[in-house]
Amino acid sequence: MADRYDYSNAARREKMFSIIRSAVLWIAAVGGAILLAFLLVHFGLAKTTADASMTPTLEEGDRILVDRFRYKLFKPSRNDVIVYCQDSDKDRKDAFYSVKRVIGLPGETVQIKNGSVYINGEEMTEIVNVDRMMISGLATYEVKLGDDEYFVLGDARNSSEDSRYATIGNVKKSDIIGYAWIRLNKLSFVNNLNRK
Repeated sequence: MADRYDYSNAARREKMFSIIRSAVLWIAAVGGAILLAFLLVHFGLAKTTADASMTPTLEEGDRILVDRFRYKLFKPSRNDVIVYCQDSDKDRKDAFYSVKRVIGLPGETVQIKNGSVYINGEEMTEIVNVDRMMISGLATYEVKLGDDEYFVLGDARNSSEDSRYATIGNVKKSDIIGYAWIRLNKLSFVNNLNRK
């Protein structure tokens, strides 16, 4: 009798430990998922809306998912579509985010002549379909970029307010929010749109 009683208690104890172990693993998985979602929302991903300055690549009102982590590891590359803050205080709720294409990289010179972009004196080959520029703005003469500055243009080259204008100028690396990753309303990768 005593043996059966001991066996029964051991079986109950094992079943109890199994239930507790399952509950702890479930709680850890749910907690981990919540933590991951929090980190993605607050440190990895953001959402913004495109304006007309990126037409025909993006239409006004297109919702964009922004990868905020990429540029913590890598530097922006030429032709990346980026999201940057036009306000010095990026953390303000009413800060204005802008979506543009990187044209000039740190240390380069940028000039716009005869409607085309010249990087360090050589004409840049456009990888997307854009109109020739009618306005050169600040880039009528060579613009020398600092060690942390980028020259950006909207794809609507004749109606975009971008680095050609004193109100925007060169974009500092610290003002870049992230990489325009996915267009949400018509699901596609932003940097694959409007390619030649």
